[in-house]
Amino acid sequence: MKSVRVNIENFDQEVNKAVETGNPVFVLFFGTETPETSESWCPDCVIADPLVRKAIIPIQNAILLEAPVGARNDWKGNTSHPYRVRFNVPAIPTLFKWSAAGPGEKLVEEECADAIKLAKFVEN
Repeated sequence: MKSVRVNIENFDQEVNKAVETGNPVFVLFFGTETPETSESWCPDCVIADPLVRKAIIPIQNAILLEAPVGARNDWKGNTSHPYRVRFNVPAIPTLFKWSAAGPGEKLVEEECADAIKLAKFVEN
């Protein structure tokens, strides 16, 4: 698995580059890490992150794009957040399958920490 950190400014460029490879592409939206802990401010994201990675690692040539949504105040209650507006990201963590057509199936919040759901999601 290859992982690439993206941001709002380079999102389209990095997603297009990943999709053009023809490999499976996943995009994980999560709360940005805090300097104090080096972990996401989002407790659900902290739980889901290692499980998401463990599920994707066996997928041959998979690409995981890591898309932090910013600090808690940037995300919580902000209905105009660019990721909410452009990709209808309902909550974090959210894991999308991505293709040339854009975002496809997704797992949201506690689904991202469900090993059985993750395994089925990445295999299909």
